[in-house]
Amino acid sequence: MNIKSLLLGSAAALAVVSGAQAADAIVAAEPEPVEYVRVCDAYGTGYFYIPGTETCLKINGYIRFQVNVGEDVGGDSDWDAVTRGQVQFTAKSDTEYGPLTGVIVMQFNADNATDQTSKLDSAYLDVAGFRAGLFYSWWDDGLSGETDDIGSVVTLHNSIRYQYETNDFYAGLSVDELEDGVYQGTFTPGVIPGTTVFTADDGPNNVGVAFGVGGKAGAFSYQVTGGWDFDNEDGAIRAMGTVDIGPGTFGLAGVYSSGPNSYYSSAEWAIAAEYAIKATDKLKITPGVQYYGNYFGGGTEVPEGFGGLGDAWKAGLTVDYQIVENFYAKASVQWLDPQDGDDTTTGYFRLQRAF
Repeated sequence: MNIKSLLLGSAAALAVVSGAQAADAIVAAEPEPVEYVRVCDAYGTGYFYIPGTETCLKINGYIRFQVNVGEDVGGDSDWDAVTRGQVQFTAKSDTEYGPLTGVIVMQFNADNATDQTSKLDSAYLDVAGFRAGLFYSWWDDGLSGETDDIGSVVTLHNSIRYQYETNDFYAGLSVDELEDGVYQGTFTPGVIPGTTVFTADDGPNNVGVAFGVGGKAGAFSYQVTGGWDFDNEDGAIRAMGTVDIGPGTFGLAGVYSSGPNSYYSSAEWAIAAEYAIKATDKLKITPGVQYYGNYFGGGTEVPEGFGGLGDAWKAGLTVDYQIVENFYAKASVQWLDPQDGDDTTTGYFRLQRAF
């Protein structure tokens, strides 16, 4: 019994020693420090600090599904479905001159599974009122509905501009590269009956100067925009304003062009009006109308001057409905009746989710 007790005691002692040595061999690794993303509230909602920097970044965009309706809008079809995805990156940081802003906007469009395009929709830097890069001009602005046609055919340019602004007023001047803008020429009958051939006077020299002045005073807001196309040696000026009246907002705009140019070429002059009715918190109904004097119809290939052209009428209705927050539906129908051509009716239905 003494020998057996001795053996059992020795085994137990070895087990304890072995367990202690095994426990000593396990070393817990120190957790690596993790830098969590910090919210940046200096420039509004949605910004966060890029880890390791003092630069604030915001990512937003939208997804859109749209069905267009009109004669041959889809080739041989009178309807066509398209989808778009757009994402925007906005970076901001403080400097001795004020916030330094950089913006990149990427857009992806799909007519179907194989017919797709992607493009740089905007890319610019902005500091102390100066902006340089690829961005939309003041001529891209318009009334809230879809009826008005008072902007440029191409409004996205490589530009340099300065804009002074306060909470209720802004004024600015820009120099624009109009490389893909409007150019004048002559139309002659083609070899095939019913067709025409366009012969340009000269290629664009790519330079334009534009200005924008705007602001608001209570329920009234206004904007005056002008531009001079040095290649076509013509310019345009536009004024528009809105005012809250009753259950909606009334908008009125007028534009005049000295001749077809990259800032306005749809007509020699035009006037547009609309009334955006806020029917409910989620529903907005906007009827609109526009009259064109010496109507050409836009496009980048235009005749020399507006002489001899007829007038035109346009009327339409747009309905916006917010289904839930950041998700809305829009439907629009437009009727155009040019004096020198057949009237046309077009429209679309859209679903869009913003984020």
